[in-house]
Amino acid sequence: MDKINLIFLFLALLAEIIGTVGGFGSSVFFVPIGNFYFDFYSVLGLTAIFHLSSNLSKIFLFRKGLNKNLLLYIGVPSVLCVIVGGILSKYIDGIQLEISLGIFLIALSLFFLLKKEIVIAPNKRNSILGGTLSGFSAGLLGTGGAIRGLTMAAFSLEKSVFIATSAFIDFMIDFTRTIVYYQNGYIHKHDLIYVPFLLVIGIVGTFIGKKILNYIPQDKFRTLSLVFILIIGVVTITKLFLF
Repeated sequence: MDKINLIFLFLALLAEIIGTVGGFGSSVFFVPIGNFYFDFYSVLGLTAIFHLSSNLSKIFLFRKGLNKNLLLYIGVPSVLCVIVGGILSKYIDGIQLEISLGIFLIALSLFFLLKKEIVIAPNKRNSILGGTLSGFSAGLLGTGGAIRGLTMAAFSLEKSVFIATSAFIDFMIDFTRTIVYYQNGYIHKHDLIYVPFLLVIGIVGTFIGKKILNYIPQDKFRTLSLVFILIIGVVTITKLFLF
């Protein structure tokens, strides 16, 4: 166990719990947290593998139906664009990607915090656009769930349908980008020691998050999650310039 960083695993569990309850997905927390322990490309590889288990857990625990239209209009462009983003990430310096991630998290959180009244029209065009942006962001920066969540929120889905549909789309994205990241050389043998632990954390964190959802209003926890995302974004940028 001396090769395993237990603090990192604990933070990964928190990321999964908060991501499940807040509706943003764990990657928005896991990626910047992972950057404190691994290089950016290794984090991308670990994130894809980590998400495969957590999304399977969400699909199983919230299995009350899937929205087939959203699977088509958001899922298909997401999968296609995650390939584009994943390939482009190979040609951009890791530091630049970390800076982009920090800026992305800060801008995203401030937008949601300051513009709570923003409503996206629930139509096919916006679904395809949201899927395109979320997939590309997931491939390039490791996280795109918040964009997809905003797009899906326009359709006023029942909570379990929302989470199951989002998780199924995320699973397709993660399966696809795992292949791309492997070909890019992001999945390293020395990091694979964490994979069994992350697979368990994905299941346990999703289960705990589902239980918490029964007691905490999602809108209040969503605001708290946005504050966390803002702080993480600021810390990500600060770390790069101070260390």
